[in-house]
Amino acid sequence: MAIIVSARNLAKRYGDLEVVRGLNFDVVGGECFGFLGPNGAGKTTTIRMIQCLSEPSGGLLEVFGMDVRKYPRKIKARIGVAPQDDLLDVDLKVRENLTIYARYFGIPDIEANRRADESLEFLQLKEKSGEKVDKLSGGMRRRLLIARAMINQPQLLIFDEPTTGLDPQARHLIWAKVRDFKERGVTIILTTHYMEEASQLCDRIAIMDRGVFIAEGRPADLVQEYVGQEVVEIRTNHIDTNAIVERLHGCDYITETYADTMYIFFREGCGVMPKLVEMGLSNYIHRLATLEDVFLKLTGRELKE
Repeated sequence: MAIIVSARNLAKRYGDLEVVRGLNFDVVGGECFGFLGPNGAGKTTTIRMIQCLSEPSGGLLEVFGMDVRKYPRKIKARIGVAPQDDLLDVDLKVRENLTIYARYFGIPDIEANRRADESLEFLQLKEKSGEKVDKLSGGMRRRLLIARAMINQPQLLIFDEPTTGLDPQARHLIWAKVRDFKERGVTIILTTHYMEEASQLCDRIAIMDRGVFIAEGRPADLVQEYVGQEVVEIRTNHIDTNAIVERLHGCDYITETYADTMYIFFREGCGVMPKLVEMGLSNYIHRLATLEDVFLKLTGRELKE
């Protein structure tokens, strides 16, 4: 597959503060590549450099084989961006937000109208085309932002937290549309704080912290590598956790305790559950391991502002 985005030793500094520190990654054509990380990890800064909104301080960053420092206009013409912030023009109607935006790309009016109609149909907004933007629900506004990002028929779509604040129905509709984009061969870069969203949509993800990648790979592979297959959460109030650890002797497991909960990550069939049942424990949750477990294990459970 063709490489759409390529970074080598990519860095970004603001004075003495190094926000992105030597990233190396490729995004290949037709995949959905996700950036995950706590606040301040460097995700947004990296995305801004890919969008040609912020120039790298060091290293090499190419999009469509072009250096972002030398060819920003050519790169911008081939990408679409659905930002986290709602930047729609509330003084315009739904359809006008698309047709007027198309002028930034020099798209003739006839073609702009055709693309606007196609996008509104695709994102189930056709019946709202004559409405003012401020009459739309939050989910509809997010879909309109995505429709606007499609107007130049981009080869690369960048979604910055596309479903933040949406109800489950709207979130799942947007997930379905992202999968449709992939079916069309569009390359996607996604940032999100929803681990389920990343698991559902991304072919590969990179988890960032303090400006570097601390893990990269397929979601399922990362879960298996870092936390195994199953998790037991035990509320530790009035429980001797040392006695639990003694019971787990000989098992392939990892434990972690935070606040009032002890987490036991283990491989299937290692015999953890029978040992816990023998202890008479009742206040626990037994579930499959998830990408969120990986994220919290690697980046920590403390809040990061």
